[in-house]
Amino acid sequence: MVADSRLPVAMNAPPDRIEVRFETLTPGRLDAVLHLEQQAYARPWVRANFEDSLTAGYQAQLLLAADTLLGYFVAMKGVDEVHLLNITVAPDYQRQGWAQVMLDALTLWARGQGAKQLWLEVRVGNARAIEVYEANGFRRVGQRKNYYPAVQGQREDALVMRRCLGQCSHES
Repeated sequence: MVADSRLPVAMNAPPDRIEVRFETLTPGRLDAVLHLEQQAYARPWVRANFEDSLTAGYQAQLLLAADTLLGYFVAMKGVDEVHLLNITVAPDYQRQGWAQVMLDALTLWARGQGAKQLWLEVRVGNARAIEVYEANGFRRVGQRKNYYPAVQGQREDALVMRRCLGQCSHES
């Protein structure tokens, strides 16, 4: 392992004025991403999920403040649309606007790719994330029954959400 391949993850809140940057996720950064993923979720993505996303050429971006990993997102481009597969903010940095920064970056990238819509699924029980998505123009368009694994072999429904990046048809 290269000495600088591990990023500090969410140690202290950033000062009011901080320089952040996006960096493409590479295999050398997966350990830090997996560490953050495990901190953030009861049912985290595993290494193979990230490796498959990188192999497929999905858009995978890290949000960094100096060498501190604040968060990341993974998105898949389709025909005229982008599907957000994973967006995560380090637990110590949640509720500070970093999800907004990443959603703004994703929107700019998606528009640059010619996407007319952004799509995502979110656990129906994740009220905080749903609130963030709705504040960013995503609208509820459907529900997938038993989509996510949950505790003790149970399943949780997913809310399907869409954000139009231009003119969308009124069909779900």
